[in-house]
Amino acid sequence: MKRKSDPTKRTVKSRAGKAALSAWPVSHFLEAIPDAIVAVDQSGTILEVNSLTENLFGYERGELIGRPIETLVPDRYRTAHHQHRHDFGQQPKVRRMGEGMELYGRRKDGSEFPVEISLSPVQAEGGMRVLSAIRDISDRKRIEQELRKAHRELSERTDREIWDYRSRLALIIDSSQDAIIGKDINGLVTSWNQGAQHMYGYTTAEMLGRSISILSPKDRPDEIPKILETIRRGESVQHYETVRVNKDGRLLSVSISVSPIRDSEGVIVGASAIARNITEEKRAQEQLRQSQKMEAVGRLAGGVAHDFNNVLGIITACTDLLKGRVDRNQKILEYIQNIQTAAQRGASLTRQLLSFSRRQITQSIVFDVNEHLKEVSKLLRPLMGDDVEIITQSRAAAALVEADPGQFDQVMLNLAVNSRDAMPHGGRFILETATVDLDEHFVKQHPQVTTGKYILLAVSDTGCGMDESTVSHIFEPFFTTKEAGKGTGLGLATVYGIVRQSGGYIWAYSEPGRGTTFKIYLPSAEHKLELAEKQEIAALPPRGEGKTILLVEDDQIMRQLTCTMLTEQGYAVIEANDGASAWEHVKSNGAHIDLVLTDVVMRGMSGPELGLRISQDNPRTRIVYMSGYTGELFDKNTAPRSRVPLLEKPFTRQTLLEAVHGALA
Repeated sequence: MKRKSDPTKRTVKSRAGKAALSAWPVSHFLEAIPDAIVAVDQSGTILEVNSLTENLFGYERGELIGRPIETLVPDRYRTAHHQHRHDFGQQPKVRRMGEGMELYGRRKDGSEFPVEISLSPVQAEGGMRVLSAIRDISDRKRIEQELRKAHRELSERTDREIWDYRSRLALIIDSSQDAIIGKDINGLVTSWNQGAQHMYGYTTAEMLGRSISILSPKDRPDEIPKILETIRRGESVQHYETVRVNKDGRLLSVSISVSPIRDSEGVIVGASAIARNITEEKRAQEQLRQSQKMEAVGRLAGGVAHDFNNVLGIITACTDLLKGRVDRNQKILEYIQNIQTAAQRGASLTRQLLSFSRRQITQSIVFDVNEHLKEVSKLLRPLMGDDVEIITQSRAAAALVEADPGQFDQVMLNLAVNSRDAMPHGGRFILETATVDLDEHFVKQHPQVTTGKYILLAVSDTGCGMDESTVSHIFEPFFTTKEAGKGTGLGLATVYGIVRQSGGYIWAYSEPGRGTTFKIYLPSAEHKLELAEKQEIAALPPRGEGKTILLVEDDQIMRQLTCTMLTEQGYAVIEANDGASAWEHVKSNGAHIDLVLTDVVMRGMSGPELGLRISQDNPRTRIVYMSGYTGELFDKNTAPRSRVPLLEKPFTRQTLLEAVHGALA
């Protein structure tokens, strides 16, 4: 969405970015929905609930997971509920609240209460799942009963009693959190309760006698006239979901029920409308759908990166072996180095792809922000467009930090996307680095900061900027003022989380019409420069004579190249092309195998499954995993992440031999 500054209200669109949501568990979205949510499989077994379900029904979460959904249904309704669930399974479709028969829920203590239920089918790997949104409507039923009772008694009352009745009726209507609005047959407001005032922002005095059309967005001019025409025909409108605009110009998603009002002779003289604000519910549903979509995109991205890294691994291994086999012909070595550089650039692209899909392990290394920004700028140019000038400025000869490069790229991508939205007509995107010392005076102004030497990365744009109120909320998860479908509100929350995880701090400075600057402070890693340089020129580890390695790799070329690099270092190598054949080798030669070097993703038995079997039968055997895609590595059947040795493809001979030597040592 393009952000615009409104000079009359000084409100500015949020800078919340577009992030990959697959990192956020679905349970986070269930907690954001303002109703009790129960997820069941096709057999009706409860798979997940949110905290509102626990509060509403009186069960702990562990008491519900794995039990049938009928646990929450009164005994007298269970047969009908079972049939209804069966029918829904035959023709699954979204069913909104209020459609169909009235239902009742059953609490743990046996008490019953009226509910509305919305059903949404969700396709998952294990088959269809059903999300049930359950809402307690006890208060609504109470109000309806009070109104019916008061109406029955009206014909028998004196004038004084009628006055009391009307006062009681007004109290009943005002006690509702829903907006209850009365209007005449032409749509002029005749009554306006506290719920309407809270929802729409207008007072009763401001709305009485005005047309209800003031609440309709400009792009829906015919909607309210059509509803009034329906009322004139004596028909009702039930649970109609639409959009209304409040006094501040903010759009609200609402569910509206409208019924005719008749006089003593049965003539239709007006309409009563009950509106419920479902903005948060719709937003949570959209975030859940977005999460599922991004999860699918993430799986695709991870799979592509895995296959591509296998290809890059072959290229890297070949160039490493070629270097030791050609004469010291400078031109040939230069060609080989060019191939290696291209492979490294390809590996950098796949790391960014894995970072986007959130299927990469966080691995902090020491790198120079100045040098890294040169590569990042190349990737950002197509994103920013020709009308945005990208400027990089460095006030530090070296800007060394210790962080995860993939996550750093994610930060830059999110900030760039938001700056692009802030500059619909072009502008400048400025990246500046500097070395700063944060002293006690700075810490007093920012208590969460500690003193020390930091690398400052300032990311600025010349866009429309933000007002103070917006700036105060931009790092909050799900905060966004963008239109539905235009933003999730997770982009800057992700940026904040990555910066804090890296031991740094971030602030935003902005004014409407004056652009925005994000200042990121990351601890300087200058003291680790010498160590980083030593790592770059490190000699090969000691030779591996007397050690036997079982190499498990389903790609024949990659297996042969890896075997060559290991045997040239003195290791004895047993080759296996899949997990099953590797397991046979372990069963027959387990005592003589010192280390198993296995790919993660293989047909049949996976690397983690093979590793688990080996750990159980031969606990002294060392294991190292290798993979270009680590998303599937850490499931409930594998060892904790911190204890899993991992060699990421594409790897060089140096990193291969260091990983093997380190595991054996």
